[in-house]
Amino acid sequence: MNQPFHDQPLRLYDTYERAVRKFEPITPDGDVGLYCCGPTVYNYAHIGNLRTYVFEDVLRRALETAGYTVRHVMNITDVGHLVSDADDGKDKMEAGAERTGKTAFEIADLYTDAFMSDINELNIKTPDVLCKATDHIAEQIKCIQQIEQKGFTYITSDGVYFDTSKDPDYGYLARLDVEGLQAGARVSLGEKRQVTDFALWKFSPADEVRQMEWESPWGKGFPGWHIECSAMAAKYLGPLFDIHCGGKDHIPIHHANEIAQTAVCHGTRLANYWLHGYFLQVDSAKMSKSSGEFLRMATLLERHYDPLAYRLLCLMAHYRSDISFSWETLDSAQTALNRLRTAYHAFPDGGVPSATHVDRFYAAVCDDLNTSVALAVVWELLKSELKDEDKKATLDQFDALLGFDLAKWEPQELSIPDTVLVLAEQRAQARADKDWAAADRIRDELAELGFEVMDSADGPTIRQLS
Repeated sequence: MNQPFHDQPLRLYDTYERAVRKFEPITPDGDVGLYCCGPTVYNYAHIGNLRTYVFEDVLRRALETAGYTVRHVMNITDVGHLVSDADDGKDKMEAGAERTGKTAFEIADLYTDAFMSDINELNIKTPDVLCKATDHIAEQIKCIQQIEQKGFTYITSDGVYFDTSKDPDYGYLARLDVEGLQAGARVSLGEKRQVTDFALWKFSPADEVRQMEWESPWGKGFPGWHIECSAMAAKYLGPLFDIHCGGKDHIPIHHANEIAQTAVCHGTRLANYWLHGYFLQVDSAKMSKSSGEFLRMATLLERHYDPLAYRLLCLMAHYRSDISFSWETLDSAQTALNRLRTAYHAFPDGGVPSATHVDRFYAAVCDDLNTSVALAVVWELLKSELKDEDKKATLDQFDALLGFDLAKWEPQELSIPDTVLVLAEQRAQARADKDWAAADRIRDELAELGFEVMDSADGPTIRQLS
């Protein structure tokens, strides 16, 4: 294995241990197993979801840059994820089918394709294995049977449940106060014995025809949400692999349940490292699809933003810190990306990477993927007195990890009419005079002419609308 990090060890924050740990692969041959929780394909992904996949892409690139061969597995949840984490309510896929008038299988294909398009726009590497829950029903049933044989299940009128009272370590990942949760439960548990118990298999309602259902040893129905990841991760990566990723909202329930299932089936915690990305917030609230109003990648494209500007916005903050999203912050990211691209293409070829900058860049990456500090090194590089060709060679090395594809970008000539330039100057003066009504009116005039002025800390820039 090569040493591109100049002997700096990659260190990652492990949620399970609540500590930053030096990364050491399970196998000595340099192969790394990486499992990332994928989307529930009942609707389009919102950009808050996509932030997690950007973080996971940087992780994969960092591992590959460190010389590891990564086997990246991602699931597609196309059955079993109910609208309530309490194992009641409709299956999200069935609800999505009712909303769209399509079949559950049709919307699964539709939104899976849309998700793949979104991650392609963000230059996120495609997983080596993309596995659907509906293609692995047999594997899930086998896992449930193993759990049942070891005495960790009970059956109610609506399904087969995991008995968390028999697992003394249940909820360790989230440091759950299980007794406190049980004592403080304010809703009826129905036939569940503990508030933390969860469904492994749900029976099809007698008075309802489901689109997605299968025969099982316990009756016709469908798998619970959590069992798919335990079953498919073990199938493609083994019962103990290197890294499991997801959003931080998965910690207290989904990932806690994955670990409990796998501990019973295989005696492991499934992954040696558990990494979690934090939220994107709008108006200080976590972005969610449940309200029906959310920002998609298509929304950004409709407003003529480059998808990689959103990637840059994500990398401006550490993956374990929440981001407050606004159009102004995205404008700033777009301006910064344009600046980086323009500088890169102005530099000649033939240089040598700056060891000093490379060392500092990798030191930031090795410090739990601190991309905000790594980007600061990028901007310092541009301002440095290095030869331009050396700057370009250094940026090439950085870009393999940052994923902006600088070398592939092609500058476009923008012809701006004098009328637009005059209006832009008038708008700038109106803003300086705090005449917001006039500034808004001029903005609308510019839009009618097919142009937009983006404001940022580096000053306004004019962009042509398409």
